Amino acid sequence: MDLLPLQVEHAEEMAAVLSDPALHTFIGGTPDTPQALRSRYQRMTAGSPDPAISWLNWVIRLRGKAGLTGTVQATVSPSGHGPIAEIAWVVGTPWQGRGIATEAARGLVDWLSQQLVHTVIAHIHPEHRASAAVATAAGLTPTDEWPDGEIRWHRSIRR
Repeated sequence: MDLLPLQVEHAEEMAAVLSDPALHTFIGGTPDTPQALRSRYQRMTAGSPDPAISWLNWVIRLRGKAGLTGTVQATVSPSGHGPIAEIAWVVGTPWQGRGIATEAARGLVDWLSQQLVHTVIAHIHPEHRASAAVATAAGLTPTDEWPDGEIRWHRSIRR
């Protein structure tokens, strides 16, 4: 697979990829229209208004395939122990169960570890077993912290 930097032009195709309401079972909300996703992607690609915070977003494309299948993202912020990255991923329903999210999340965590990120975290709904499996495969472990009803997963990057 390839992780391509997010572009506003991806909105139309990604709106179709992310159109299944089932993708919102654990995160809430409803699928975005292409126009709403275009507006969101414009904000995301413009970058964080806080210069200390980096928004890093990619779309997932399978090699040998023309279409996009999902996204991975990281928000990198300063902390007292070094940069911390909060990550997330989503793969469209037709492509789930093929290891795509696992490969993308592992690749993202590996890349972040080369960028001097000290800690990687993710927040996962306690009933979302597939995302828990992805987090485990990416080397994160659950903590006993539950912000906003989700389990905080954590991985320290050793230097």
